[in-house]
Amino acid sequence: MFPFTMPSVGLLDKFPLFLVTCIILLTNESSVTSQHSVKQPPHKLEPNGGGGGGGECSNCIDDSTGSSMSRWSMPLVKSGEKRYYLNIFFKANWYRATQYCRYHGMHLASIASQEENDRLEKHIRDFGLGHEHFWMSGTDQAEEGTFFWMATGRPITFTNWNAGEPNNFRYENGEEEHCLELWNRDGKGMKWNDSPCSFETYFVCEL
Repeated sequence: MFPFTMPSVGLLDKFPLFLVTCIILLTNESSVTSQHSVKQPPHKLEPNGGGGGGGECSNCIDDSTGSSMSRWSMPLVKSGEKRYYLNIFFKANWYRATQYCRYHGMHLASIASQEENDRLEKHIRDFGLGHEHFWMSGTDQAEEGTFFWMATGRPITFTNWNAGEPNNFRYENGEEEHCLELWNRDGKGMKWNDSPCSFETYFVCEL
């Protein structure tokens, strides 16, 4: 839980984009430090669950940004022009996932093409996690129905939504769906879904 109270999703809709960005990103560094008590494994991640199988991931690189903000050597996987960190050690809401990636010198992932989507899906499936949900950096909190990548600040042009999405479903508690996740909802591959930003799940950082 963050040391400050996040505004409700409904309130965020009323703020301009720069305020939404400030709410998510401007936090005290010491508060962030206390938040990240989850220890990363000292070994490289491995495919098919990461815990067994004997061999190392042939495409993994044990990499650090070199920044004083980086606390561990983060196991990254190079795919195309990007390097990904697949967080499967704890689940977090979209805000915490965003902050965790930034704390380690990265961003929540963005997807600019079908090729990128397919490569990322393959990476996730190699870990045996194709059935899970994964946060991406897409959001329409600034303006309903207008999604942009928080990682780049750019509007989303390429899309890969599940059928009928985004639908901004409204829940009984009044919360709506404003954050983008990868999810194999229909067994047709990992496509996009809008989900409540408070939902806790795994996430992908990119460098």
